[in-house]
Amino acid sequence: MDLRRLRRPRWIAAAASVVVLAAAGTWTAAASDDPPPVHRADQIMAIDGVRIDTSYFTTNGTGRRPAVLLGHGFGGSKNDVRQQAEDLARDGYAVLTWSARGFGKSTGKVGLNDPKGEVADVSRLIDWLAKQPQVQLDKPGDPRVGVAGASYGGAISLLAAGHDDRVDAIAPSITYWNLSDALFPNGVFKKLWAGIFVNSAGGCAKFEPQICAMYERVAQSGIPDAQAEKMLAERSPSAVAKDIKVPTLLVQGQTDSLFPLNQADAAAKAIRANGAPVDVDWIAGGHDGGDLETSRVQSRVTHWFDRYLKDDKSAGTGPAFRVTRTLGTDTGDGETRLTGVTADSYPGLQSDDHKIALTGREQDFANPAGAGPPAVSALPGLGGGGLSQLSSLGVGVSLDFPGQYAAFESAPVRDDLQITGSPTVTVHVKSTSDDAVLFAKLYDVGASGRQTLPSQLVEPIRVEGAKAGKDVTITLPAIDHDIEDGHRLRLVLASTDLGYASPTAPATYTVSLKSDLSVPTALSEKNAQAPLPAWVWWLPMAGAVLALILVVTGRRRTTAPAAPEPELAEVPLQITDLSKRYAKSADRYAVRDLSFRVEKGQVLGLLGPNGAGKTTTLRMLMGLIRPDGGEVRVFGHAIAPGAPVLSRVGAFVEGAGFLPHLSGRENLELYWRATGRPPEDAHLEEALEIAGLGDALSRAVRTYSQGMRQRLAIAQAMLGLPDLLILDEPTNGLDPPQIREMREVMIRYAAAGRTVIVSSHLLSEVEQSCTHLVVMDHGKLVQAGPVAEIVGSGDTLLVGTAVPVEEPLAEKIAALPGVASALTTDDGLLVRLDTDGSAARLVADLVRLEVPVESVGPHRRLEDAFLTLIGDSA
Repeated sequence: MDLRRLRRPRWIAAAASVVVLAAAGTWTAAASDDPPPVHRADQIMAIDGVRIDTSYFTTNGTGRRPAVLLGHGFGGSKNDVRQQAEDLARDGYAVLTWSARGFGKSTGKVGLNDPKGEVADVSRLIDWLAKQPQVQLDKPGDPRVGVAGASYGGAISLLAAGHDDRVDAIAPSITYWNLSDALFPNGVFKKLWAGIFVNSAGGCAKFEPQICAMYERVAQSGIPDAQAEKMLAERSPSAVAKDIKVPTLLVQGQTDSLFPLNQADAAAKAIRANGAPVDVDWIAGGHDGGDLETSRVQSRVTHWFDRYLKDDKSAGTGPAFRVTRTLGTDTGDGETRLTGVTADSYPGLQSDDHKIALTGREQDFANPAGAGPPAVSALPGLGGGGLSQLSSLGVGVSLDFPGQYAAFESAPVRDDLQITGSPTVTVHVKSTSDDAVLFAKLYDVGASGRQTLPSQLVEPIRVEGAKAGKDVTITLPAIDHDIEDGHRLRLVLASTDLGYASPTAPATYTVSLKSDLSVPTALSEKNAQAPLPAWVWWLPMAGAVLALILVVTGRRRTTAPAAPEPELAEVPLQITDLSKRYAKSADRYAVRDLSFRVEKGQVLGLLGPNGAGKTTTLRMLMGLIRPDGGEVRVFGHAIAPGAPVLSRVGAFVEGAGFLPHLSGRENLELYWRATGRPPEDAHLEEALEIAGLGDALSRAVRTYSQGMRQRLAIAQAMLGLPDLLILDEPTNGLDPPQIREMREVMIRYAAAGRTVIVSSHLLSEVEQSCTHLVVMDHGKLVQAGPVAEIVGSGDTLLVGTAVPVEEPLAEKIAALPGVASALTTDDGLLVRLDTDGSAARLVADLVRLEVPVESVGPHRRLEDAFLTLIGDSA
């Protein structure tokens, strides 16, 4: 059944006319010719008396394509999503961005996605898309269209799908399902976030009058009334839950006290109940800071639309459920390392519950007059530095005041406990006031007593009729958090919190336990995905592949590397005094005192004759062997076997082992799965496009030629699009067209800001593809620098002679003052001058030696320079 066609359009084209008031004139290029240029047209559209500022992005071509609408976040404008729009346009979409009412250059009042305002505007924009010659139509007036956006823009994507059945797929991110629940959770006013919301729009006067009046009323009383809750609920996606029947990718933030994970959970359940495909992705960041994983998320959104808008059934949409986990920091500089854990189905927030006993007597605590001083959990508006993510690193920033909370604690856990979802507990609450407001939080308490609050999240609870006492089941904030062996869980119920409005009248609360703590463990170790079948590892070649993976990706640490150097954090590679002796030799070196540096965006060629030490250098760079002296630093981190920073490095060194009975695609998928990283981070399709194997990808590798195996190995090295790519003789086995393609691949790869190091004996290819060179001989550095300087440097001259120069005469020339070396060529001599030499002096000496000179000039071929630098070693 086609989920896009389940409903008829509600919007009548005649009533949804759009008038273009002003345009940017002609289309303007927004990107270079390679990749294809993206053209942008800016227009102001008049919609129901409001002017909406839009931009339309397309690429050249006559074929029709699906369209994507991109919404922006609250307080932003269409400019915030321009880069994503250009990327989607390059991927074959017609993309329309717009500034919502009251933002950017658009007029009108902010209506918080009012169905009669902002949502109706989206339907008018879809009408406009239906008239564009570039846009694919499912039928007249009905374009093939998806909607995506984050926060405010994420909500509009959900609302558009619920109100206009021409929407075919959506990808909302870090957004709300029910705005009333988000701002008034359990009947408690989220005052700090509400204030930030209003101020980021430009003040209360920027909103529709009824919204401004509602905010002022609730802000003054501190209590959301029924009218306020109804208004926000009516403007929420939950109001049209039964009508959202399109494929939906829900991306929600773990560090988000504004729109917590339970908002995406409610959306997932409702949309799935309608029969639509739904995937859920919990990212590391959110409105409180942390890593928003922008590149990975946007890539997944593109694949989602490829599958459901382009009908590309081969497009990998990713796992049904994915959680990003913070593994800690790299090597002391505070850089967080992320990984992903996946499941074949979304488990919800209560799944595989594990009971944990809490202890603690009945406790009394005070709600102070004026609700101050308030306890501290999340810090809305101050999360840009990732304060919430600190909890995942064991750093706590929460604060509870003595006498203003009750605490109940578990015994130390015996094994690591992975909580994924919302813990629950039942308590008995009694108050000296009619109503009580409590703030529940679950701390992770270490052996030292230090406590951290996962993601800095707290659950507010309003207990009505508390004077008589009542049992209350508390659903704590959804988290993904590992409680380490020996740690304890501490349930705290506080009377105040900085982010929320509490009763200002003094009261005494009495709380006691009524149940154990129930924690969901859906993604615990026992529920993790099964390991690869044992037979895979029985094969010797597979064992070799896995061994290389474990080293390259840094999954195992063998030693603690030296502290990072912050000043080198943006330097892909710096080698300093690197040395490696031959085995069982005290004075023979494969590499000795080697030093050079590689910058971002460079394609560096590593040259030298056989035995120069090139491969040994690359193996030390990869952490495959240890140096005997000196060091290698990648992005400031010292390299040792298993160093975590090696996860940023991709390598093709001395060939790759593949399982012969598996296809090329299956080998790459197996390799990536063994790294433990999320499938969507592999950029598999991009690597396969580079490989250019076509239909051979589905054939067993045992049928491949040497050139095909070489291309597959290079695609494997590029999986994950590493920041530093190392290729050792990548063109071996490739024919001339394939060599030319590899040259273009390296240039494009570095042009995106990444770095490539290539070792090759094809000097003409190195000269055409590399920006910089390092020339080695006998394990030592001979010369390093830009290709243009080495190839065209004035210290190496090509001397043309009327007749060939005999070797004895060349030796005399090499011994002249100011001459470092002299080599014979078919046309004369290659002479390299030392610091004291000059061209004029050389010509005079050659005339004196009766050399029949016809011409003198700087050499222009890398081959000539290489021969001059290396001499007899070549």
